Formats: sequence, structure tokens, C-alpha cells
Amino acid sequence: MKIAVMTDSTAYIPASIREAKDIHMVPLSVVFGEETFQEEIDLTTEAFYKKVKQSEQLPKTTQPAIGLIVEKLEQLAQDFDAVISIHLSSGISGTYQTVTSAGDMVEGINVYPYDSEISAMAQGFYVLEASRLAQAGNHTPEQIIARLDEMKQSMRAYFLVDDLSNLHRGGRLNGAQALIGSVLQVKPLLHFVDKQIVPFEKIRTKKKALKRMYDLFEEDAKTGKPIKACVIHANSPEEAEEMKVELEQTYDHIDVSISYFGPVIGTHLGEGALGLAWYLE
Repeated sequence: MKIAVMTDSTAYIPASIREAKDIHMVPLSVVFGEETFQEEIDLTTEAFYKKVKQSEQLPKTTQPAIGLIVEKLEQLAQDFDAVISIHLSSGISGTYQTVTSAGDMVEGINVYPYDSEISAMAQGFYVLEASRLAQAGNHTPEQIIARLDEMKQSMRAYFLVDDLSNLHRGGRLNGAQALIGSVLQVKPLLHFVDKQIVPFEKIRTKKKALKRMYDLFEEDAKTGKPIKACVIHANSPEEAEEMKVELEQTYDHIDVSISYFGPVIGTHLGEGALGLAWYLE
């Protein structure tokens, strides 16, 4: 059985890696006024953050149109028997549901939508593993899905933002009522629970929030099991590199990479956001 792997742009897997690993992608978009840009295609992450600074209003984000997904699936049906399609959390976007609906409309290929229940490179970890197994050629779609479910048991991701107002205005921060009053002055650590972004802890300074993130990582690292980790940043490459170096100097059984929050997720988190995602291999 020939199995394709598809994801959306919010996994932020560079085009060179997608091409090398035969990963297919459907883009989400950001909308500035009357202009719509497909992320990773029409608008680079660097250009996005520059554009946000010049814009008076926060851009809006949109999921892929169902027609675009149907077209992509029909193309895949010409060469593949099945597709595992891994997407950002259904709690913050309708992309997963749209792919599910599109899969019912296309004949000649079995579509296996997968809700990562998360986003950015944490979502990307699932995509890369699915691609590895699909390219090995000796796994069924059900076996690959079972492996992704296994990964989900140890998948962790925490992030902090410089300013909560983007999440607050965009309606992506569930439980914001718990942070009334000083909400925009604290540096809460955020994570995903039940597919939604929620505060993990309210922390007063960025330094303390980062330390708490490291402490949470330590809880898994001290098991001694191999860990695959990723530092994720919103236009803060220097800070991300510092975090990567610190983690590598502290632990010798981890594999750390650097990724980024692109236009769609960057719209909601804002410039300066930092995240750390990992799972036990």
C-alpha cells in the first residue's frame, strides 16, 4: 500500500524537508485588510513580522478552503492508496474537520485525518514520524496512527508570549477569565489542554517563566530516556539558539532542533513568543 503524508502549514516544516521526505502540505492564510496571503507560499515568516509592525490592525487567519483540500486529495489519489493527514488542534482551527469532510468527497484514496491536538513543530513531530514510517513501506495506516497515538502520550509543549493581547483578541486563549486584571502584565506559561490553549501557571517575569519551562523539561529528561525536542520562536532566533545551547550543554541524551512560529500561529502569539516542545522517543 502506498501511503502519502499530508499536513498543513502550521507544522512549519521547511519546504526543503517536505520535498526530501515527500510531505504534502495545504496552507492556512493570514488576511491583512483586503489582502490574503497563504503562509509558507505567498508570505515568508520574516516578511510577515515586518508587515505586522506596519499594519494598524491585527491580521486575521483562515483555514484552507475545502475545495483546495479536495483538489489536493484528488491529486494524491492518482499515486497513493491512502493519506494520513495531520493537522493543528481542532480546538483552535476547523482545518481538521474540513479535511475530514473533504475525505468523504474524494474517491480512490482512503483518508486518515489526524488531530495533533497541538500546533507548530509539536505537530511537525507527528508529521515527520508518519513520513518516516510511510517511506519505510512496511506499515499500514492503522499502524502509523497507533504510533502517533503512542507519541501523544509523552508529547509536551509549553510556550510564553510577550503580550497576551493577541491571543485574547483572537479568542484563542481559553480560560482568559482566570487572568483578569493583570492579565497583560504577567508572563503566564501556556499549553494545550483538551485541544485548547490554556494558562498552565501565572508567572511574573519572563526569566522565571523560562526557568519553569526548563524545570518541566527536566522532569522527563531525568528519566534518562532519549528525547526529541524543539525550541520554537516568533522572530527571536538569538533567544532560541541560546535555549538550544543551554539544553544541549545540560543533557547528552536529547536531540534539539530550532523551529519557528510562522504567520498564522504568530498572529495569535505575537512577536517574541518562545516555546519548547518535546517527546520521549
